Amino acid sequence: MSDEERGPVAHRVPDLAALELLLAVARHGSLGRAARELGITQPAASSRIRSMERQLGVALVDRSPRGSRLTDAGALVTDWARRIVEAAEAFDVGAQALRDRRDSRLRVAASMTIAEYLLPGWLIALRQERPGTAVSLLAGNSAAVAERLLRGEADLGFVEGLAVPPGLDGAVVGHDRLVVVAAPGHAWARRRSPLSPERLAATPLVLRERGSGTRQVLDWALASHGGLAEPLLELASTTAVKAAAVSGAGPAVLSELAVTEELASRRLVRVPVEAVRLRRDLRAVWPQGHRPTGPARDLLSLTRSAG
Repeated sequence: MSDEERGPVAHRVPDLAALELLLAVARHGSLGRAARELGITQPAASSRIRSMERQLGVALVDRSPRGSRLTDAGALVTDWARRIVEAAEAFDVGAQALRDRRDSRLRVAASMTIAEYLLPGWLIALRQERPGTAVSLLAGNSAAVAERLLRGEADLGFVEGLAVPPGLDGAVVGHDRLVVVAAPGHAWARRRSPLSPERLAATPLVLRERGSGTRQVLDWALASHGGLAEPLLELASTTAVKAAAVSGAGPAVLSELAVTEELASRRLVRVPVEAVRLRRDLRAVWPQGHRPTGPARDLLSLTRSAG
């Protein structure tokens, strides 16, 4: 009969627990002492030996009041079992080495707002749990974060926007709101009534670049109000947009997280806008079908706890 006809080898070979029990019986010459070593009851050990004998079709252990003795077949099977258990131990050592290597580093890619205003606190908390893990952070817009994950250059990503990028799975870890801001000297800072969506859409603004979560949400929110005008300035970081707005270059749209201090100190003024949804989700993301493990799983858990 061929191997294909006999079925998978796992169905024909005793499991590791049974083989370890047989080796313990060989060491101690007693089924009871072998059971105690392995932390099982003697009846359970007897049942496991009988099951292995039925599976192999040979007697392995002779039981008597004086103890348990291996049969000739049992001695031969024990030699084979020893090699299998040693191979399994080597497998386990190798697997642990892989886990140790995985757990020794964590590559995080995050959009600008999350990288600047939320990740530092999360990473401090992670370091308390995993002091031996080296963390590298790659900051970019949400589109760049998705690309890094899909190319295998990051273990976990964080993005802002309307939906999970294609090819990724994700989980919402928080929420954010975009706000329109202007320097105190700008005419909008002295308005007594909210801006209309059409006025906001028609005005050249200081904006983040295309591909950023901020730009994506703003484009979507104003699409039905004529769409965004050509930007006054298009900049690649939240810090740059904020600095331009503070300098009086023009009104800007930024994350509420990013302008807390500037609003409190009146270096920027919040400009209300009517009937526009500027709320967005903050998401952890990872390649589709590959749930985070190790440090990435722990960081994901921390972000959801914080939220």
